[in-house]
Amino acid sequence: MVQAVIEKHTDAGDKREAVLSVRDLTVGFGDHVVLDNLNLEVLRGEILGFVGASGTGKSVLMRTVLRLLPKRSGTIEILGADYDSMGEAERIALDMRLGVLFQHGALFSALTVRENIQVPMREYLDLPQDLMDELARLKIELVGLAPEAAEKYPSELSGGMIKRAALARALALDPDLVFLDEPTSGLDPIGAAEFDELIAKLRDTLGLTVYMVTHDLDSLFSVCDRIAVLGKKRVLVKGTIEDMLACDEPWVKSYFRGKRARAIVREQD
Repeated sequence: MVQAVIEKHTDAGDKREAVLSVRDLTVGFGDHVVLDNLNLEVLRGEILGFVGASGTGKSVLMRTVLRLLPKRSGTIEILGADYDSMGEAERIALDMRLGVLFQHGALFSALTVRENIQVPMREYLDLPQDLMDELARLKIELVGLAPEAAEKYPSELSGGMIKRAALARALALDPDLVFLDEPTSGLDPIGAAEFDELIAKLRDTLGLTVYMVTHDLDSLFSVCDRIAVLGKKRVLVKGTIEDMLACDEPWVKSYFRGKRARAIVREQD
């Protein structure tokens, strides 16, 4: 289990700006409404853990924020800008300040790790190959992969290496805000703990803001500054882990104060 060794960055009366602000967001497919007038803020420099029961719409929300899914109504402001009021050039400039690690890594199987990391560079920038190779090398080192991983294909990587390679790609353009979708799923406890520590270190070193969809109780307890819980098509509750433990909402109580969660609390104590 992950020990509580990662310093939290929350502060009572925190006045940091919201780098992601979602207001009255409604998303649906046909007659089915997935999110209904949802509100959420992510503060600069924090790691926000986003959790909820399976099928509640966690990935739908993330994909809507990233404009991969359409919204029916509401506003989404990222880094102080509203996509709907921006021109195409401004949207491209904003997209370059975002990094995404999709569930299971989503690496391109026909590309090496180096080539995967260079995909955003080729998409948004006009750089010579030598410079892209050097930048990819730096990102590989940044996420703790060995230099020889650069020329390996995804099929030659372990699960943990795939996650780190996908994280390196998410960091390719030095983003301000990083979205992580189930970053520790499929990893053994030691690998998951190491990945959590890597996220915290990168946040502190690079000044990142991290939006992390996760089911991992260890991650929620040890690395997240705040947690938001999705249910009933909206954010039910948000706050620190202490707020979650004090909440009497049935699902939140069952999730954070159930047998498995109590075991983690005892281990950290």
